[in-house]
Amino acid sequence: MVYIRSFASDNHAGIHPEVLKAIERANVGDAIAYGGDVYSERAKRLFQEHFGDDCEVYFVFNGTGANITGLKAVTQSYHAVICAETAHIHSDECGAAENVIGCKLLTVPSADGKITVDQVQGFLHDIGNAHHSQPKVISISQVTEYGTVYRPEEIQALADFAHANGLYLYMDGSRLANAAASLGVEFREITTDVGVDVLSFGGTKNGLMVGEAVIFLNKALGQDFPFIHKQSLQLASKMRFIAAQFEALLTDRLWYRNACHANRMAKLLADELEKIPAVQITQKVEANAVFAIIPPPIVTKLQEKYLISLWSEARSEVRLMASFNTEDRDIHQLVDDLRSAINATHI
Repeated sequence: MVYIRSFASDNHAGIHPEVLKAIERANVGDAIAYGGDVYSERAKRLFQEHFGDDCEVYFVFNGTGANITGLKAVTQSYHAVICAETAHIHSDECGAAENVIGCKLLTVPSADGKITVDQVQGFLHDIGNAHHSQPKVISISQVTEYGTVYRPEEIQALADFAHANGLYLYMDGSRLANAAASLGVEFREITTDVGVDVLSFGGTKNGLMVGEAVIFLNKALGQDFPFIHKQSLQLASKMRFIAAQFEALLTDRLWYRNACHANRMAKLLADELEKIPAVQITQKVEANAVFAIIPPPIVTKLQEKYLISLWSEARSEVRLMASFNTEDRDIHQLVDDLRSAINATHI
């Protein structure tokens, strides 16, 4: 089947042309394997410009790999990670944390994807009790799985609480670029400057072919990561081809241009959907995701032409994602088709 456009995931987008050119440029001659190349060195310097000279950066293949290796560096099997019930590490990584690290995930109910200090506090009463997993990490997603964005002060509050209680703050930043663009801030303003200890930085959802980064903002926590990197099957031999993509993404603010465009497309879609009485927007549209309840027959009709993710079958709630290559005409075509389907079913 040929689809006009996928709105199911920003992972469905192709490779940004500037990133593809960077891969091509890196594909000349030989280079030292496993990150000893000049591309990796230059990309790491760019990350340090964004996150601080003292951070340590490691490149991995995918988001699950980034999350699991990053968390493994700061946990033992008897530890627990506190996260939202919607967190990717809990709901979309096939138990990888439990399997690879052996740790327990303690989940917090969340109507908007965020968690707060008050919600986390209740888990700390088991600290020191040998019969219970020991909380060690608070993990948050930026952007959240509901498309919402943590403000700097919200992150700072969680970091301060974590550090005061001997915990670390981990951030799943698969869409960090979208969050920074949404807030109009630089990366370090919502990471380094507000107490995040370890960060996974997303590239695939923002124009890369493949590649994420694990960043230790608390440098001491990454001391053993080179061994975890290798043992977890995430150390690329031809690392230059991942690094070259990040070099392109972090040069001339390509990350910002891509994220701003995706966010703008989501806002356009939300604005158009709000004009349709049969559609209900369910979350604030703060990045590149739109959550909406659409009548089941209409969802079924749209899925004949588009890739659309059904977030909640019970509520007939869909998640519509925009990406760097979504165009205005894609949004208008989707909305026109939605209106036509509603008219045809007399809803």
